[in-house]
Amino acid sequence: MCGIVGIVAKTNVNQALFDALTILQHRGQDAAGMVTSGEQGRLFLRKDNGLVRDVFHTRHMRRLQGNMGLGHVRYPTAGCSSSSEAQPFYVNSPYGISLAHNGNLTNAEQLKEDLFRDDLRHINTNSDSEILLNVFAHELQRQGKLRATEEDVFNAVACLHKRCRGGYAAVAMITGYGIVGFRDPYGVRPLILGKRKTERGDEYMFASESVALDSLGFEIIRDIEPGEAVFIDDKKGMFAKQCADNPIHSPCIFEYVYFARPDSIIDGVSVYKSRLRMGEMLAQKIKRIKPDHDIDVVIPIPDTSRTSALQMAYELGVKYREGFIKNRYIARTFIMPGQKQRKKSVKQKLNAIDLEFRGKNVMLVDDSIVRGTTSKQIIEMARKAGAKRVYFASAAPPVRYPNVYGIDMPSVKELIGHDRDEQQIAEAIGADWLVYQDLEDLIDAVQKGNKSIKHFDCSCFNNEYVTGDVSAEYLAKIENLRNDSAKEQQDNEESGEMANDSTVIELHNSA
Repeated sequence: MCGIVGIVAKTNVNQALFDALTILQHRGQDAAGMVTSGEQGRLFLRKDNGLVRDVFHTRHMRRLQGNMGLGHVRYPTAGCSSSSEAQPFYVNSPYGISLAHNGNLTNAEQLKEDLFRDDLRHINTNSDSEILLNVFAHELQRQGKLRATEEDVFNAVACLHKRCRGGYAAVAMITGYGIVGFRDPYGVRPLILGKRKTERGDEYMFASESVALDSLGFEIIRDIEPGEAVFIDDKKGMFAKQCADNPIHSPCIFEYVYFARPDSIIDGVSVYKSRLRMGEMLAQKIKRIKPDHDIDVVIPIPDTSRTSALQMAYELGVKYREGFIKNRYIARTFIMPGQKQRKKSVKQKLNAIDLEFRGKNVMLVDDSIVRGTTSKQIIEMARKAGAKRVYFASAAPPVRYPNVYGIDMPSVKELIGHDRDEQQIAEAIGADWLVYQDLEDLIDAVQKGNKSIKHFDCSCFNNEYVTGDVSAEYLAKIENLRNDSAKEQQDNEESGEMANDSTVIELHNSA
């Protein structure tokens, strides 16, 4: 999962990009990058591994000049954390194009071969974002114009949709022209557009989540539709066009469960309210299957599950308490490459308040259970703090299958829900009792926020991939990329690489 932003403004955008990336930091903590377009078509690029605050210093910000720019925060989908794969990416021809991307292409290998053999383009990294950029650049070059129009941009996106498969949201800056934002024909990954009025004229912003627009004073226009492209011309304003033949809106439901901030609105659905409904439905399930439950207190595992846990406690009529204190300077464990690093970070990340556990039957609530490693350690912490019984609730159904559209779900064999029933999972994590959300209830909890959404990508729960092109061979391939031993090998290889030079690179376009 990644966070992307693109801004077309009337003054320098470097500070606005920095602020937006900081707000979207939860979507990726592995690397950050920014590219801006200055006078005479000059581009300025800075990207490196690390958090936003660590990648961009004053010396970098001073050189990131221009009134248009893109930003990106990244976590590695296949476990690779090399700084060479930090975004945005850039190609010189045509015009000079930069791109930031959130998602994953399921036919990346075939596209890479086609780009080399037919389009005569070289791919320098293992990132499918670079592939997406080169496909777009090639299709725009095929328009054959010395100066591109908005129709040329839309034609290029339409051709891209026909070639690229998977889930993707992207922003691309065409030097001297403007920025285009587009989503895949299923709208799996989110992208929203906003506008703010200034004395010098209207400014536009694309972002992965609405909270970035809100914080920078942009008024939400709307979400980019599945298959749609919106082009912001630096001089002429906004243009939009549907570029896919048969778009089917199927957003990723895991955005609402875990990734998005609760104060965001994605595809018209309040993330906060959807999580309230998840907690309400979990409570209703507990009342059905255990009407005589002996839960004394509901305690969330911070931070994502707080909203669901609060509503669950209210519906059950039991106390809600904060039982864990979180160290906010530790990264999100779900997006950390390597099992050893995850195990170590859980102990550093949370500390139990013994008074809230001692002698009580405790219901712990989390947004989901992926590997189960974190859940097991937290249950052990609750017992050490004096809990009499430890129950566990997941606001999502069992995660049994890999996600192939941009979320780094681990190897199938490392998913605790794979080939286990709920009782076996409860035993594996050490819970006295375990309750999962039903998939139908999860869908209902999100869909109530926007009933026009008829489909969701729930593939990690039900093994149904909305793009219809995910083969057993493809799943076997990502299995080999995502298992912990493969990630450890990649980390060892990358530890010997030299770090990027800590400067801003000035790029020159073909003009």
